[in-house]
Amino acid sequence: MNCSDRTAHASKEHQLANSAQARKRARQGEVRRRHNASFRSMVRTYLKKVIAGIQTGNYETATAAYNAAVPVIDRMADKGIIHKNKAARHKSRLN
Repeated sequence: MNCSDRTAHASKEHQLANSAQARKRARQGEVRRRHNASFRSMVRTYLKKVIAGIQTGNYETATAAYNAAVPVIDRMADKGIIHKNKAARHKSRLN
């Protein structure tokens, strides 16, 4: 996998699909990529809220943020947005 393959969506240098099915799959993949990116961003936001609560030393805030983050992390792992081991690692490190 060379550099141009990894950054193709960022630079919009896609190779054109040869069939209608391939064009449709490319469109669907792009929509899913954007949708999944927003979910990954949401998970990172929840994690940052927990870390911020821990750093301030406020036990109640940190606990509430952790309790709100765990179901979101689990849901994203179930959907395949993040890997299940990554979800478990995040929960373990925050707990």
